Amino acid sequence: MRRNIPAQLTVLAAIGALLAAPTGPAYAEPVPTGPVNADPVSADPVDWTPHITDGEVWALAQVGDTVVVGGHFTTVTSADGKTTYKRKNLMAFRLADGAVVDFAPKVDGTVHALATGPADTVIVGGDFGKVNDIIQRTVTRLDLTTGDVVPGFTAPVKGEVFTLARSGSRLYIGGRVYVDGRSGSRGLVRLDVGTGAVDKTFDVELTASDDRPVKVQDLTISADGAHMMALGTFTEVNGHARSQVAMFDIVGPAPVLTGWRTDFYGADACSDEFNTYLRAADFDPTGTYVVVVTSGHTSRIGLPCDTATRFETDPATRRPTWINYTGGNSLYAVEVTDAAVYVGGHLQWLDNPYGNKTKGAGAVNRKGIGAIDPTTGQALPWNPGRTRGEGLRAFLVSGHSLVVGSDTDQLGHEYHGRIGLFPER
Repeated sequence: MRRNIPAQLTVLAAIGALLAAPTGPAYAEPVPTGPVNADPVSADPVDWTPHITDGEVWALAQVGDTVVVGGHFTTVTSADGKTTYKRKNLMAFRLADGAVVDFAPKVDGTVHALATGPADTVIVGGDFGKVNDIIQRTVTRLDLTTGDVVPGFTAPVKGEVFTLARSGSRLYIGGRVYVDGRSGSRGLVRLDVGTGAVDKTFDVELTASDDRPVKVQDLTISADGAHMMALGTFTEVNGHARSQVAMFDIVGPAPVLTGWRTDFYGADACSDEFNTYLRAADFDPTGTYVVVVTSGHTSRIGLPCDTATRFETDPATRRPTWINYTGGNSLYAVEVTDAAVYVGGHLQWLDNPYGNKTKGAGAVNRKGIGAIDPTTGQALPWNPGRTRGEGLRAFLVSGHSLVVGSDTDQLGHEYHGRIGLFPER
């Protein structure tokens, strides 16, 4: 359960220059006011989560009292290291005590995305062709008890799935994906969560620059199910300019592109190494605002690269409320709670607008993981640390706890193989 943040916002007068204090970022309008209603989670992870001993974790989902973990790996051990389990790119453990459960499907490729399915099932997306030697391309639905493919679920999606988002009976799929026989909806499709059937009322035309493939990198849905944000390579949605980020009203049978937009994320603002440098987004529990995190390889005040940025969801919003700069290191994951904006990736610092692969004036050390005050946009004292590796890519909030998945085995100055859980303080 998440407690609400008071939705009291004030709007500053328009200013002609960017504002950025050494101790934390500020940008323009509007700036939120009001206290945070809770504390961040403990910085000391619990000792009883299992360990994934190779590869990397890309995705987390909760089904009942079980956490499902997806990625690219082969071996899991119990928390005490005494028992070893073979798990091919999917595993699961009990949230209450970390016990590894029998769920052991064999997925022949990387799992990039997970979503909670109906009736004790989990929906799996990624870059695979078979599950348990059954042809299941890019997306499947599995029984959590048996690990078997759910009969009757057949999704005619091809390509590579990067993100899943579920709202009731609707399942949204993003990535480099397409549906046989359909020219529209490249990169983003909607399925029936029970059967996998394509929802033909969902027809979103995404257009990208000529030198970039159409791809949706991340999807997030507000807690009330009213809005969905998509991040990707696109520059237009249904003929309307939307530079790499768009918001939809998804209450009705057909999606409606909202008037919300921002020009902050120019397609060529960061390194050409990325088709899109936008990595992840998350709505706050009230749907009042959303935070977007990016990679980008470079840093300078006013650039969107390697930042965590808050936007209000009011359709009139075009500019960030605040920006927190890492100083040139990628962020891959974000989770917004009433207490904190948790960010993870390859970061070394936060509050670092004056650094570019260096620690600039006012920056604070945050190795691989950190937390930002939702109101001020400045780093919170919470600082468990982790081995950076390529980066932390998955968060999951369960009650007042935070589960993380990454590609390294040091978290909170302890050994935690690619999985960790920070409990309520």
